[in-house]
Formats: sequence, structure tokens, C-alpha cells
Amino acid sequence: MGQLIALCIGLFQAIAGIKTPGLQAIRYVANTAPPRYDVFIVAHEDDWQLFMGDIAAKQIRAGDSVSFIYLTAGDDGRDSLYWRTRERAALRSTRVAIGRDASDSAAVRCSITTVLNHAIQQCVVANTKSYFLRLPDGKRNGMGFASHDYQSLRKLRDRKILVVNAIDRSAAYNGWKDLTSTVSNVIGPNSSQLDVVIHASDPSIAANPHDHFDHRMTGLLVEDLRRTQRWKTQYYVGYALATRAANRSTDEAREKTAIFLAYDKEMRRVNPKWSAYDEHRQFYSECMLRTYARKARSSNHR
Repeated sequence: MGQLIALCIGLFQAIAGIKTPGLQAIRYVANTAPPRYDVFIVAHEDDWQLFMGDIAAKQIRAGDSVSFIYLTAGDDGRDSLYWRTRERAALRSTRVAIGRDASDSAAVRCSITTVLNHAIQQCVVANTKSYFLRLPDGKRNGMGFASHDYQSLRKLRDRKILVVNAIDRSAAYNGWKDLTSTVSNVIGPNSSQLDVVIHASDPSIAANPHDHFDHRMTGLLVEDLRRTQRWKTQYYVGYALATRAANRSTDEAREKTAIFLAYDKEMRRVNPKWSAYDEHRQFYSECMLRTYARKARSSNHR
């Protein structure tokens, strides 16, 4: 009781500006955390659904601002009908991740935004933004396709090519630095005022073996950005996911499956032969039961 009375007296004196020997002034510290901003940087339009779908849904439904940045068109060397369908399919997955109860989950508003003189397709759905850079799919080995002059993220980072062009000719990126700077500005020049969490494929061959080279380049791009940015980062296992032990709950697996199947349904609607699930049922079923991520260590360059 005596301690309570002393505390009340101390509060009164602090408010009134009265200083009493033996009593320390009470300091008020702001306890408001900065808003959280989650950014999923992926190579292809179905990557986050397969490898991080349940995590994305959790953050969206928590009310966080969430962005998806798709580096390549995921064109697989095919024509525009295929990769444009992939973009629509990705947005359908996003709507499912948002949830039917979201006020404007069905409304998709797309426009062209300019970032460092690069035209980028931007689509807004509820509290999410999706950015499609439409760079060429690099093929699993990173060597690219003949239809786009064998351009790829791997070759750009290795300086085997000096420029990579969006496959719809909407933008050209003059070197790896130009691409990383553009992605950094898509995330936002004012991101220091936010609690930014980046989600990407794990660039480590040891932690994430046998992965697609576009996935690996995406992880390396994030590694390069972390040299100058104070962003939290989570790296995810890609194709090797199916070899790990199942670690999702029934609800998490069900949610992840619904998000991926929304993507696959749109692909199948346009062309039944484009169903990824039908091509590799065992692999995709295994992915739905697993999500493996690790937090990146703090960069020494910060």
C-alpha cells in the first residue's frame, strides 16, 4: 500500500513539475511501433503461393501493407497470352489470400507507374500492391530462351549481358545496379519509417539446393539490397521444399492449397494444358504441407 501511495505522489509531482529529493522524475516513452510493411520479392508469378503462401495470407489479414514484386514475366519462352494469364492468375491468388471478407478484395485496379524512368505494371487489391517488371524468364539453368535473345537475371548479374529488356519492351535495365536500385525504389524511398520485412528465395545453395536460377538471383538481389538497407529479411526454401518434413498445420496447409489452386484454376481456364498442378501433382501436393524459412543475419555493411 505504501508503495502505491508513493507512486501516486510521484506521478502527481511529475505532472505538476515538482521536484522532490529522493524521487526520480517519471519519463514517458512512446510505445508505438512503426507500421509493418511486408514485401514478397519473387521471380515468377506462382512462387510466393508455393513457397510462402500461408505466410503472405497471415500478414495480409493482419492488416499489414503488403507488396508483391515479380521480377520476371515467367514466360517460359512462350507468347504474351501465357505470361499475361500468369499475371491474372497471380492476382486471383492475391484475392484469395486477402479473404472474401475484405471490403474491396474483388476490385483490381491496374495502371502503369514509373520508377527511375522504368515503366512498371502496378495492380492494387485491398491492402496489397503487385508490381510486374516482366523481365525474361531465365530458364531453370539461367541461360534464357531464344525468343528473348537468351537474356536472363543470371547473365545480367554475371555481367555477361549489359542490358536486360522487359519482354513487352516497356523498360530496359542497364546493368544489375539499375535493377536493384529500381526494386529498392519500388519498395519505397521512405521505407526507413516502416518496419520492413522482405520475403524472398534463399540464395544459399547449402540451405536451398537444386533451385531455379531465377529464384536464386532473386535471393541474391535481396542480399545486395541488404548491404545498404536496414530491412528484416526472411529467406525461403524453393524446389527442395518437397524433400523436407511436413511442418504446416491442417489449417495452414488448407489455406496454402486454396491460394495456389486459385492461381492454377485461372491458368487452366484459359488453357487446360497450363495447369502446373496436373503436370506435377506429387510435387505441388508436398509443397502445400511445407513452408521453410530462415531469418537473415544482420549485414556487416549496416
